[in-house]
Amino acid sequence: MPSANTRALAEATLEGAQSSEIEGVTSRLISPFDANAADVLTADAVILGTTENLGYMSGALKDFFDRTYYDCLDKSDGKPMAAFIRAGLDGTGTKRAILSITSGLRWRAVQEPIVCKGAFRSQFVSDCRNLGMAVAAGLEAGVF
Repeated sequence: MPSANTRALAEATLEGAQSSEIEGVTSRLISPFDANAADVLTADAVILGTTENLGYMSGALKDFFDRTYYDCLDKSDGKPMAAFIRAGLDGTGTKRAILSITSGLRWRAVQEPIVCKGAFRSQFVSDCRNLGMAVAAGLEAGVF
């Protein structure tokens, strides 16, 4: 289970994606433990969220990739993706790992991952809300 802060970031991302300003885009928040390859393959875009644990992504996100990678490989090329990382340190290792795995899947990062590092700040919530809105707006506009 994510920390309260990471959960708040995920919920803010969803809130942004479901903004009343966006039409024709449906968004869902799925735990990495509950998400499967079918969820990825039917999604028009994916936003990943994770904490930084020991300089790497959470075990939950790693488990998601372990379970879905080969079922998505060659079937999700060009999938628009974005990510946020809640990092107590600098998020570098986590960001590198996410971009490496999603690059292997041939997903397309539509925005540089947001790294929310250091002591928790309310700006992180705003940044994640804006991330969700930007991805949904890109889908609505047909940009990706």
